[in-house]
Amino acid sequence: MKIGYVRVSTVEQNEARQLKQMNKFEVEKIFMDKASGKNIEDRLELKKMLEFAREGDVIYIHDFSRLARSTKDLLDITEFLNKKNVSLVSFKESIDSSTATGKLMLTMIAAINEFERTNLLERQKEGILIAKELGKYKGRKPVPFPSNWKEVYPIWKTREITGVQAMKMLKLKRSTFYKLINDWNELENKKND
Repeated sequence: MKIGYVRVSTVEQNEARQLKQMNKFEVEKIFMDKASGKNIEDRLELKKMLEFAREGDVIYIHDFSRLARSTKDLLDITEFLNKKNVSLVSFKESIDSSTATGKLMLTMIAAINEFERTNLLERQKEGILIAKELGKYKGRKPVPFPSNWKEVYPIWKTREITGVQAMKMLKLKRSTFYKLINDWNELENKKND
């Protein structure tokens, strides 16, 4: 099946140009988001499309920026599609992941991304070592416990609420919530020693 994904960043932007290309290639089903590409979690139609696509389907996009705003997101999506044996065609970049050239281009993008990430981490480690030697490195500032932590944490621990509900009540991101749980458990263990 030919599937299209169209995204415009705001309600005011017009998707006509993207839809015109979809019609030209006789795309059968179109998923459309009117949302920023920055946060992949906010794009409900993208999630639906990725779930909907089946083996042998082809997904058409105007360009990679409509699908993903970062190389990492693009590679994650293309890897997910490859595992489902779904091809990806980008009009602007003239890349078709079902062809040898398309696979090569995506592999090159992945290699460049990995190289950049490795270099960034090396520079970061070097910078931290220098800062430590100069006595300037303090690490991350500790995240304080929210004022309602003592009310929410016990009911989460006894499974009266889910982690998602607890995070909403505490207004915390997932990683911060679980970091604070570890910090809290360490404090409790120190009290008991």
